[in-house]
Amino acid sequence: MDSPTTVNASTNANSPEIKKPIMKSNKGNQKTRPKTSVNGTAASRLRQDYIRLMKDPVPYITAAPLPTNILEWHYVVQGPEESVYSGGYYHGKLIFPSEYPFKPPSIMMCTPNGRFKTNTRLCLSISDFHPDTWNPAWSVSTILTGLLSFMLETSPTLGSIETSDQTKRQLAVQSLEFNLKDEIFQEVFPQVHKQIEDLLAQREEELKRALASRQNAISGSEGGNSSGGQAQGGPNGGGANREGEWGGALMNLGVIFGFAAFSLVVKYVWNVAINDKL
Repeated sequence: MDSPTTVNASTNANSPEIKKPIMKSNKGNQKTRPKTSVNGTAASRLRQDYIRLMKDPVPYITAAPLPTNILEWHYVVQGPEESVYSGGYYHGKLIFPSEYPFKPPSIMMCTPNGRFKTNTRLCLSISDFHPDTWNPAWSVSTILTGLLSFMLETSPTLGSIETSDQTKRQLAVQSLEFNLKDEIFQEVFPQVHKQIEDLLAQREEELKRALASRQNAISGSEGGNSSGGQAQGGPNGGGANREGEWGGALMNLGVIFGFAAFSLVVKYVWNVAINDKL
């Protein structure tokens, strides 16, 4: 296995490479990166790949080079609908050698995804781990197609990890906010960045509506039970009221009969006492 290919651009005696420090632009805190010189063959081929990719995009993938360095490409994989990555946005990068297309690029993924380690070179037949299997006829589209295909598999490789489907789905949900914090992601993919912002706003609005609807349902249920118990009482409530009324009536009758009996007893005793005196 060969060592990692150096990404720095090649130089020659006639046109030495001058690396300028990163300078702040006039647009707020946005930084301008120094341009990297590239040999003619690699630059020409990568421009052709970009034109082909614009005309015939790879399904679920958007890709573009950095404006200041055509050797560094960034891509976004949108999780296919029927996969555990559905709803996720996965940002990664391709680092091409100055010898491209005769040598393959290194491939990395930046967004946590549950399939690959982040910011780690992946060992694939289309990456710089296997220059012996690389075909110069392959293009950026070929690389991205192969990467997505391998992502949807479960085959292990150097740089891959094993996680549950539930973990992958959770990371898919979290990937949106994660990517919004990446300055390069925002710079290279402004339209995708805006799309993610809209999706997050929509998700938040749906969550608010769901919580409000649930709260209204709970409040309505509690109010219905309270009013129903007071107005109708239900089978148990009505029976309790009727039992209370009958109990009060019987108590009153008992008191009346008690006084009557007591009066009769007093009258009897009084009559006996009078007869004894006579």
